[in-house]
Amino acid sequence: MEHYAYDLPDYYDWTSTGLDRDVTYYVDLAKASGGPVLELGCGTGRISLAIARAGIPVVGVDNSPAMLNRARQKAEQMELADKIEWIEADMTRMELTGQFPLIIIPYRSFLHLLTVNDQVETLKRVRRYLTDDGLFAFNIFVPKLWDLIEKDSKLSYCGAFPVPGTQELIEVNDYTEFDHYRQTARVIRYMDRYDKEGRQLERVRAQFDLRYLYPTECFHLLTLCGFQIVNSYGTFHRSAFDEFSEELIIEAVKRQIGREDRHG
Repeated sequence: MEHYAYDLPDYYDWTSTGLDRDVTYYVDLAKASGGPVLELGCGTGRISLAIARAGIPVVGVDNSPAMLNRARQKAEQMELADKIEWIEADMTRMELTGQFPLIIIPYRSFLHLLTVNDQVETLKRVRRYLTDDGLFAFNIFVPKLWDLIEKDSKLSYCGAFPVPGTQELIEVNDYTEFDHYRQTARVIRYMDRYDKEGRQLERVRAQFDLRYLYPTECFHLLTLCGFQIVNSYGTFHRSAFDEFSEELIIEAVKRQIGREDRHG
């Protein structure tokens, strides 16, 4: 049986452990903003909960009921429920109240927008809900041609992940099919769960889709949607973004639209 990857919050939490220093980076931004913070694509709350733990109020938006249910459970267990509002909505069509000094889309969630129209609609809403002096921050992976070719229609080993509180292990392999015309990828994820003796307990097959973006394309998209990029980094240690970077972290603000932009 094949599952949608985001209908499996347990497996998601066990195998999606984040990127080096991404939690620290987004928590630091939240502290600097003073809050409240809007996180789009919040999933089971890995980033939102860390921000709330730092005393900053958060609104987390996601379109997966299963992921949000897990996020609510975790918030209650951590006694952070009063710091976070969870909203089930599609980021391309969300209707919220108020504005935020910081809006974030961590962990490459922007790549789940599979068309240019969806990307534009999301950025329009980010701009609407961002305060005039606010900051928009997100990260995506940098596609490398040789890597796309190497992974196309092949099985790639992604690592082994312990199941917390047990001696079990999950090995993850991804089979990826690319559509380079549309810049999309369908990922079939195989998650094999083993006990401490190495006996296989189950195999879960799940899938998700993404649309990869090249950096220059991303820069143009932000400009066209009314943003000005103020920082771009290649790691969450804030090292400079360059041709060797595997990750692109962007910080942007609202671009002041002048008369020529409105009528030109």
